[in-house]
Amino acid sequence: MHGGEFERLNAYRIMWVLVFFDLPTETKKDRKIYAKFRKEILTYGFQMFQFSIYLRHCTSRENANVHIERVKKILPAKGHVGIMCVTDKQFGMMEIFRGHDQVKAPETVQQLELF
Repeated sequence: MHGGEFERLNAYRIMWVLVFFDLPTETKKDRKIYAKFRKEILTYGFQMFQFSIYLRHCTSRENANVHIERVKKILPAKGHVGIMCVTDKQFGMMEIFRGHDQVKAPETVQQLELF
């Protein structure tokens, strides 16, 4: 397999898991639940992309599924949570702006894979 072909296949194998959430924060108990959920997804390797949008780089669909299941196990009783999985290729096509200025997407975490 040539380098370019490997990179192209990798762009479809590598996945990004995005978790979007809108949880209630009206009461002290709500805020505690919100903070606990946020802290737990951070311990699973998710990083904040925007407020209430967290993402995680995964080396494969199987690895992404492991992290999706982890998030599902800690879903709060109230609020809305969305989980989406996209390929590295799709993620790389995202256009991101700060004000009117376009910025680069987050860099892929380089991880060594042994076959």
